[in-house]
Amino acid sequence: MNNINQMEMKQPHTREDYSALVRRHTERLFSLYGKTATAFIRTFGCQQNVSDSEKLAGMLSEMGYAMTDDPLSADVVLFNTCAVRENAEDRVFGNVGALKAAKEQNRDMIIALCGCMTQQPHIAEKLKTSYPYVDLIFGTHSIGRLPELLWKKISEGGRFVDISQEETCPREDLPVLRDGSVRAWVPVMYGCNNFCTYCVVPLVRGRERSRELSDIVREVEGLIQAGYKEIGLLGQNVNSYGKTLNPPVTFAQLLETLNALPGEFIIRFTTSHPKDCTHELIDTIARCEKVCKHIHLPVQSGSNRILKAMNRKYTAEQYLELIDYARAKIPNVAFTSDIIVGFPGETEEDFEATYRLIERVRYHSLFTFLYSKREGTKAAELPDDTPHSVKQARFDRMLALQRKIGMEHHENLVGHTVRVLAEGKGKTAPGRLTGKTEQGVIVEFDADESLIGSFVSVRVTQALLWAVVGTLETKSLI
Repeated sequence: MNNINQMEMKQPHTREDYSALVRRHTERLFSLYGKTATAFIRTFGCQQNVSDSEKLAGMLSEMGYAMTDDPLSADVVLFNTCAVRENAEDRVFGNVGALKAAKEQNRDMIIALCGCMTQQPHIAEKLKTSYPYVDLIFGTHSIGRLPELLWKKISEGGRFVDISQEETCPREDLPVLRDGSVRAWVPVMYGCNNFCTYCVVPLVRGRERSRELSDIVREVEGLIQAGYKEIGLLGQNVNSYGKTLNPPVTFAQLLETLNALPGEFIIRFTTSHPKDCTHELIDTIARCEKVCKHIHLPVQSGSNRILKAMNRKYTAEQYLELIDYARAKIPNVAFTSDIIVGFPGETEEDFEATYRLIERVRYHSLFTFLYSKREGTKAAELPDDTPHSVKQARFDRMLALQRKIGMEHHENLVGHTVRVLAEGKGKTAPGRLTGKTEQGVIVEFDADESLIGSFVSVRVTQALLWAVVGTLETKSLI
């Protein structure tokens, strides 16, 4: 593979140049061996990583690779990684280790790691020294360099690492191969300026950068025309959208603009930071009929002392005021949240404050985590002498409370008719479809697959811990 005629290079400069060179290589493989080049992508972490993987898949497709579900037979294996918690990193290392034998059997296999985990210098160094069979290592700011890095590997051999701290390729021009045809993820901004003391995201994603309003509108218009029914807006803190633009734009104004677009679709978004969640935003959600009445508002703790130690910049009282205001303005609004148990120095009193806040808010669902120490964060320097067994007991108690509350929410839906966007095949029984209400509740119901991508009315007949089950009434847009 290393004897490719270098005359083909012709001084490539752009992503498109490198993509064309790699595509010529994959076409040569097919003409010589009748073999279509294949690529496998596994995504770890949040929806932003999912969106990044769709861009990586778009570039691979542009270069002539067909996507496969089998990593052991793929020509390119790419892991898009997460750094938010230690167990996510451990899973990545385990999966990379499992590829060693496959690489020994197929020396031409190219193994690449990218994303938040590889953006950390100590992780990149570990990969270089302990996993010599990993060929490409690149961070969150360099995903657009995939064609260049891949071509260099193909034409020159060796290993290539890019964990640049600044964007090295414009994201607006990257092709996208979307995973699914009903829901589409649309990043509205990148990075974070909040520096919560437990969080590594600002270190791996960089400072906040907002996309131009016109670029977002153009993308969403294209998705609507292509038949997508749910638009998911992404950002580490969508409430900060537009602050870096000139002139500035608010997230509420973005929602108003997208809500006014013609077509049959709904809008979801994640994630809101409580310190930036305004009454203006809540009022906008209330009056925009296409914006789902569901707010993911991570609180992390109910203790003001812990919130201050986390650098969250709000109090539990301010958080609850937002909850009360939203409930007064938005009928049937649903709240979900993130909670961290076992932050360094958390006492039983601190945990009780969190427990009481959960009882007060009555979330529809929670994303709950035991604190995970992250290198480079301020919280990693704090003393932490609480035994793991105590943290686990608190975590289990909180989980039991949320299961009870979530089940009660689902039981309250029995006998009611809900509007559901049918997204795909269900899990509870053959012949069922699955979808969500605008409050984010999973609904499974008997229906033909032809209804996937349609809005339907479902009468709820049964409550499960993680979903509800119902019967199809009629196709509905209301």
